[in-house]
Amino acid sequence: MTQISCEFFPPKTEDGAAKLRATWQGLKAMQPAYFSVTYGAGGSTQERSFATVREIQQDSGIEAAPHLSCIGSTHAQIRAILDDYRTQGIRRVVALRGDLPSGMGDPGELRYANELVEFIRAETGDWFHIEVAAYPEIHPQAASARADLENFARKVRAGADAAITQYFYNPDAYFRFMDDCERMGLGIPVVPGIMPITNYNQLARFSDACGAEIPRWLAKRLQAMGDDLEGIRAYGLDVVGEMCEDLLAGGAPGLHFYTMNHVEPSMSLWKRLHQRPDMEM
Repeated sequence: MTQISCEFFPPKTEDGAAKLRATWQGLKAMQPAYFSVTYGAGGSTQERSFATVREIQQDSGIEAAPHLSCIGSTHAQIRAILDDYRTQGIRRVVALRGDLPSGMGDPGELRYANELVEFIRAETGDWFHIEVAAYPEIHPQAASARADLENFARKVRAGADAAITQYFYNPDAYFRFMDDCERMGLGIPVVPGIMPITNYNQLARFSDACGAEIPRWLAKRLQAMGDDLEGIRAYGLDVVGEMCEDLLAGGAPGLHFYTMNHVEPSMSLWKRLHQRPDMEM
């Protein structure tokens, strides 16, 4: 049975909160294993993350999986967050290094994701199912492909249960990454992250920022469509839908949808896969 999960970012306004509520209500039809919520470092963004996690955990009927970034944080701060999540009955977290907030020079007491995983295990034992990040196309800050793989190995050996990848549009990158993991004895499930294509300019900005590659053939076709958003969505559905089919046929354990707080793009992909008689969704 394919495991589906969906990711949201915390809303900035009350209108955004209402929209997100409608989004997770709509995506419940996909029967996801969990809804993950991204985490802002410090201040009001962090508080909005906590509020979104609470609402999903209490009201959605779907397990909430909060992101937890360690950079710029102390052991005491992370411990307090973990205690709060345990009180709420949350059993899954996504453990990340995160980015140092602008203007903050001190990386804190936990500098890397593997240190965060170790700390969570030391503090809470097996209470949490810990997801970590994986980068089939190599983390943009990694010194080399080998260094990036060794960093992933440290997270696995620190106690990670599973991983979610950065999004990509080249399934060979995922399969080669899995081959590398197998050679290193890293046996945890690695779920591909899926970014629906709805707006090329927006996607190009995201991809530049996070290091995800848009293959030249795909970029040129999307660029040629200009402002034809309907055409871009239709073409994107075909391209990403076929990629999802290839990933699942090749042994991927599930799909993690980067929803951007919208229902339709992820739901359209799920429906396409759900209609395939050879796909167990």
